[in-house]
Formats: sequence, C-alpha cells, structure tokens
Amino acid sequence: MRRLPLEPSPRVVDAGILASVLVAGATGLLSLTARPDDGWVFVVHGVVGVTLVVLLGFKFRRVWKRVAGSWTRTVAVSVLLSVLAVAALVTGVAWTLGAESPVSGLTLLVLHGYLGALVLPVLLVHLAARFRLPDRETVTERRQALRVGGLLVGGAAAWRLKQSIAGDLVPSRRFTGSREEGSDDGNAFPVTSWVADDPEPVDVDAWSLDVRGAVAESLSLSEAALLASDSDAEGPTASADERALLDCTSGWYSEHDWRGVRVGDLLDAAGADPDAGYVRFRSVTGYRWSLPADEARDALLATHVDGERLSHGHGFPCRLVAPGRRGFQWVKWVEAVEVRYDPDPAQWVATLVSGFDSDDGGS
Repeated sequence: MRRLPLEPSPRVVDAGILASVLVAGATGLLSLTARPDDGWVFVVHGVVGVTLVVLLGFKFRRVWKRVAGSWTRTVAVSVLLSVLAVAALVTGVAWTLGAESPVSGLTLLVLHGYLGALVLPVLLVHLAARFRLPDRETVTERRQALRVGGLLVGGAAAWRLKQSIAGDLVPSRRFTGSREEGSDDGNAFPVTSWVADDPEPVDVDAWSLDVRGAVAESLSLSEAALLASDSDAEGPTASADERALLDCTSGWYSEHDWRGVRVGDLLDAAGADPDAGYVRFRSVTGYRWSLPADEARDALLATHVDGERLSHGHGFPCRLVAPGRRGFQWVKWVEAVEVRYDPDPAQWVATLVSGFDSDDGGS
C-alpha cells in the first residue's frame, strides 16, 4: 500500500504510538499537580494527543483489511485501542469547546482522564503481540525524521487552532482547562469529593484540630478556640484572610475570599522544629497531603468563605487553602497538622483509599 504524505514506516508508526501514549500518560499525571508556571505540561499533552490519533489513523489504514477479514484476539485489542484513543481525544476537545458530559456526575474532563488511563494497559497488551522496534537505519533515515517532525508540527498547529476556538467559545477557561463556577458566592461553588472521600457531617463537640509531630509542644484546638479568630484574638488563632483561587481537577475553578487561621501561626505556637521540611494535613477520613514547610506557613486553615461559615461539603469545620495548588490538595475536614522531617510519598495511596473504611469524615 502506498504511503500517504508524512506517513512514516510501519515500525516507526508503532514506535511513535508507544512513545505518544507514554508521554500523554505522563503529562496527564503531571497535570494533576500542575502549578501556574507548568503550562507547558498541558501544551505537550495536547500536541501529543493529536499526534497519537494521526498515528493510529495511519496504523488502522494499514491493517483495516486484516481487521475486516478476521476477528482474532489481536485484532479486537487493536480496535479497542483505537476506539479508546479517539474517544479520549474527542472528550478532551469537547470539554475545551464547552460541551457537557452525557454521563451524570462526571465532567467530560474526568471522562477524558478515565479513557486516557485505559489506553495504556490496552496498548501494552497490544504491543506484547505485535510490537517490533524499528532498526537503527530506519530511525536515522532523513525522510523518516522529516515525516515525524512534520507530524509533530501538524499536531501543534491543530492543538493551537483548537485552543483559539475554545478561548472564543469558553472565555473563562484557565490554562488547566477548568471553567469558572461560583466565584465570590460563598458556599455556592461545586462540591466534589476525591474518590470515596465523602463523610458524614463532623461532630464538632468531639472534633479538635491537633498540631503535632516535630514540635516543642503539641496543640489541641476546639472549634470554639479556632473561631476565636473572629474576635481578633492574638496568637495561634489570630484572624487571617486570603484571596485564593481553587482549581479542581474535575474541570472547574472558583475564586473566593477565605478567612481562618494562618498555618505559620499554629507552627510558631507549637514550636515547630525549623529543621523540619514538611507539614502534613490530615482529614478525619485519613486523607492527607503534605506541603514544604515554607509553603505551608503561608497556607490558611479556613473556617469561612466570602464571609459565610464553611458548609460541610466544603470542609467544615476547617479546610486547607493552598494557593497555587490543585483542588484535591486543599484537604477538607482537617483534624491534624503534622510537622515532619521527610516527605510522604504514601499520601497518593491515601487519596485513593481514604473514606472506604471511615464512617465519620473525609477529604
């Protein structure tokens, strides 16, 4: 079969598909914790996603007769891989253009993430049966390099056109793809929970905020002590305000005036060890997230949003407000602030399992 313009050799196409999926998966994961200066992650993710679909088109064009002629396990996996990849691209593009999800409770951005996550295991099954690395001569051939370069340039152009159109249709989008919802309207912004973190309302009579770990003296504050900030108290419960934007990975953002207690004041009152490098915030469900100590000092444990007491869904009695961090890192229903010397890589596991074995609180 005669190749189309810019179509690389079959083995280069296969290698390109593998590389595209790995890069798309890696940038997709990085996007979960993207900071304001990490916009390149979303650019690479979008360009590689478009390029991947083109490569799959080349591959399907090459093998369609085999698919039509026999329905083997290998063929079925190939078709499934193509469907998942195209569906992931379509849901991602549709979200940026302002479309709504056909699945109740799931935004198109979340569906995009789920479909993208399914692509990798299906691709690995497919490659186990069919993949062959291109030889060195094929990879270094000038014509092949030009074709691959042309595909990337075309993918970048297509992605840029899509971004331009999306900016006209949904002008309130951030670089993360999130749309504005409920800013400056108290508790009216969306209520979301990470995986199973959806607890029963917290009993404030039995609840306390504890500061512990690498500290000279542990603290335990009741709700009443925490709210003493409303009367201009001094010390660890002195009132603090923060204008901050919450950007949720499910595809929305909301900007508010938050009020509560500055974490640095709590650490100073407890005598936190200056050599400790991290501060971990733990929810009543076991959900937790850590921040570097310097960043944590500037964070807020908020009790109010736009002058309203936090609702249960937004983290009552208090939640972490960490400007520049994604929404799932703003731990809700905080019950403990723990000063640590080391990072906590197991916090990723906690975000997936918290809430499953708890009856009284979550993140």
